[in-house]
Amino acid sequence: MDFGVAGGAGGSEEAARRVRVRFTTKLGPPLRVPSAPLAVPSNLTRMGLSEIVNLLLENASAEHETQPFDFLIDGELVRLPLEEFLLAKGISAEKVLEIEYIKAVAPRKQQDPLLHDDWISSVDGSNPSYILTGCYDGIARLWKGGAACTHVLAGHSGAITSAHIINGKDESENRFHIATGSKDRTLRLWKFDDAEHLEHPVNIREYKILRGHTSSVQSISSDPSGDMICSGSWDSSIKLWDVKNSEVQGDTVSIKKRKLVSDTANHVESQLEGVAASTLVGHSQSVSSIVWPERKTIYSASWDHSVRQWDVQTGQETWNMACGKVLNCLDIGGESSALIAAGGSDPVLRIWDPRKPGTLAPVFQFSSHSSWISACKWHCKSWFHLLSASYDGKVMLWDLRTAWPLAIIDSHKEKVLCADWWKNDSVISGGADSKLFICSGVSIQ
Repeated sequence: MDFGVAGGAGGSEEAARRVRVRFTTKLGPPLRVPSAPLAVPSNLTRMGLSEIVNLLLENASAEHETQPFDFLIDGELVRLPLEEFLLAKGISAEKVLEIEYIKAVAPRKQQDPLLHDDWISSVDGSNPSYILTGCYDGIARLWKGGAACTHVLAGHSGAITSAHIINGKDESENRFHIATGSKDRTLRLWKFDDAEHLEHPVNIREYKILRGHTSSVQSISSDPSGDMICSGSWDSSIKLWDVKNSEVQGDTVSIKKRKLVSDTANHVESQLEGVAASTLVGHSQSVSSIVWPERKTIYSASWDHSVRQWDVQTGQETWNMACGKVLNCLDIGGESSALIAAGGSDPVLRIWDPRKPGTLAPVFQFSSHSSWISACKWHCKSWFHLLSASYDGKVMLWDLRTAWPLAIIDSHKEKVLCADWWKNDSVISGGADSKLFICSGVSIQ
């Protein structure tokens, strides 16, 4: 079969050249095309290839709805006209070319933004029923279904810098713990149970205040069991805190009761305070981001230009990588959950593989942003996909198999300060415009 379709570039001579291709896919039967070789113009871009696949699918089923596809040749996404791609990669055009097609990764829907009273500094999309946001007005909020603010967590006396849902083994979609950190130098622990309330919004009071940092708390993460959390601070330290044993006074961590006069009633309430179970020291400047992906291992990023790995049991640093830049964000994911992504005081998102001995050079670098990178997050279901957010007002979606962003979300008109995945198919982001944006319909395979 011979195709001559739009979607290429160049004159009639270029259009006359053909390449024989065979389309393959791992998608289900409704999206599978015949495997017979086709002759296509050599100057086709991925848009032209997508047009061909959609035509073949329409021929097989009149009910097919046109959708965008991406294309892989030898495991790399095609981002050049076909002939240029083959030339750049040294691939012969004389034989039948195997091209795998996948659903294009790009948001298909964006809802109206959810407004806040100040900058949105933190967002957590790890719960499929609720989105958690932290704001410079000192309040954390839960948004049910990404639509309405149903719960308000007010208690901090300074801007919230980190808000984290603790997804432990005993948690559920509608019952979980939350940890928040603030410029007031404290962390606060909250218990959430949606079944307890019928009217919204509901004000939740913290059940414990964690004190010990001498400067702003910058980042919070929890261990996989949900029993403990760790925090990174502007005071250059990392502290570990007990969560589950903190709900009673007889905790092994030093706890005292403090008398508080309620703002909403004339009675006196008791409130627990706690101190850290341990402190990790080694960074020389602010610990801007922290991740606890395994029970025994913590990763941290700092303004001292380093990413460090820590042994939780011994409290000792086990790996130290200097990148020469102030770092704002860090995440662990990718292949075997072993790749380190980080961004900071330049427009470059860098990825390292600490399993490779003898080199500290990044294995991937993505440089399409135009300002500092404020957030990065791997997709939990994919070895290849991650997102980044920047002070340039954009959120970008990346695939390790190409150097170009898969999609650019430019909803924000000011700095983007935080971003995350939600429900595996949505991107959520907040920033200096005080708006939470939710972009859905992102297909990750």
